[in-house]
Amino acid sequence: MMYVLHYSLDNLSLMALTIAVGFVVDDAIVMLENIYRHIEGGMTPLDATLKGASEIGFTIMSISISLVAVFIPLLLMGGIIGRLFREFAITMTLTIAVSAFVALTLSPTMCAQFLRDEKHAQHGRFYMTIERAFDRLLAWYTRGLDFVLKRQRATLVVFALTVATTVLLYVVIPKGFFPQQDTGRMMGQIQADQSISFQLMKEKLVHLMDVVRADPAVESVAGYTGAGSGGGGSQTNSASIYVLLKPLSVRKLSSDEVIARLRPQLAQFAGARLFLQTVQDIRVGARQSNAQYQFTLQADQVSDLNEWGPKLLAALADAGFTTAEIRKIAWDNWRRVLDAWWR
Repeated sequence: MMYVLHYSLDNLSLMALTIAVGFVVDDAIVMLENIYRHIEGGMTPLDATLKGASEIGFTIMSISISLVAVFIPLLLMGGIIGRLFREFAITMTLTIAVSAFVALTLSPTMCAQFLRDEKHAQHGRFYMTIERAFDRLLAWYTRGLDFVLKRQRATLVVFALTVATTVLLYVVIPKGFFPQQDTGRMMGQIQADQSISFQLMKEKLVHLMDVVRADPAVESVAGYTGAGSGGGGSQTNSASIYVLLKPLSVRKLSSDEVIARLRPQLAQFAGARLFLQTVQDIRVGARQSNAQYQFTLQADQVSDLNEWGPKLLAALADAGFTTAEIRKIAWDNWRRVLDAWWR
């Protein structure tokens, strides 16, 4: 079904298949256990299958419909997030539908053909060895369950600590719209003064490419200036470069760490600035920028932009937060959300 819908085995579809494993086994187990219950009561496999399937069929249908209903918001979600998770939701829905179909058709048929009352059957040595191993596992689980049930207060304390730790990790762990990828490729934009000539811009481009190429993690560098550089049009004061990194097993550093290592060397170059960023498989927005994130300042008058643009740029350039400050900001935001929800 995924092939018919032109889906690929990417991270989202694989995650859907992984999560679906916990769903698809339930339908068959519910059907099989209900049929086997009647076989243990003395019915023949065929009669037990007919009776057990008629009893549990509606339950399997209701379970499957309820699971599919959970993914309806993802199916109807719009925007880029909706387009990404639609593949996940449809894969999950198809898997649940196939599971329900198998549990209502193939599973009862196999039960009628292969299920027997195991209590009165003779088994070999290998079967009995496996059975004793399962009995020991069941006994170990029973002892653990009894241990927990006898210490209910301690169990509740552990549960509360687990919830508190989960909330703390949610606040502390970095989060983002898309995870930062290490594709082994980087791209950069060079910006120089608007009055620069083409010949001088070419020299600066060659020099900056040499600086990047000298890094031990870089495999090759290509660049150009002139028509189309800098995101469109003929711009003499801009240039573009493309960097191919060595395999991760060779360079031992992520692409972001390579950029951080190159940044001090590039900052010493006068007359032009090179902005490097890692190439991502998924980009949001059609406007090309010099970084992964972009701020847009708008105003009704040009004079306001001329006044506040340099101020904003200076504030962003001087803004440096430590890890502790970032955690404090995240915790303050989380506390405001909790206070608003409580009120």
